[in-house]
Amino acid sequence: MTSSIVARDPETGDLGVAVASRFVAVGAVVPWARAGVGAVATQALPDGHYGPDGLDGLLGGAAAEETLAALVAADPQREHRQAGIVDAAGRTATYTGSRCLPWAGGRTGPGVTVQGNILGAPLSSTR
Repeated sequence: MTSSIVARDPETGDLGVAVASRFVAVGAVVPWARAGVGAVATQALPDGHYGPDGLDGLLGGAAAEETLAALVAADPQREHRQAGIVDAAGRTATYTGSRCLPWAGGRTGPGVTVQGNILGAPLSSTR
């Protein structure tokens, strides 16, 4: 089981990522953030490129949704991935591939995105 949250504080603009998982040292793979740019979580079958490439996309001026769409489109293993992005403006995007383990999904709200897999009950997804 892995759950992550990516968020932006609307008052301060601070960005953050948190992750909880049964996997050891998941914090070395899932969370990515850059002050004033955005934050990214990559999980399920995490791809180490989603973090730095996602932050570079945001730094180049792309919004969260556009950045995540580009990452997913370029990824031949996308159906095994989950990711969430919040950009410096608080725009959000989440993705859950169709081949993630059961009961996986993500949700977004103003300035926040959450992802989970191997959850205890079904979650509506943005697959």
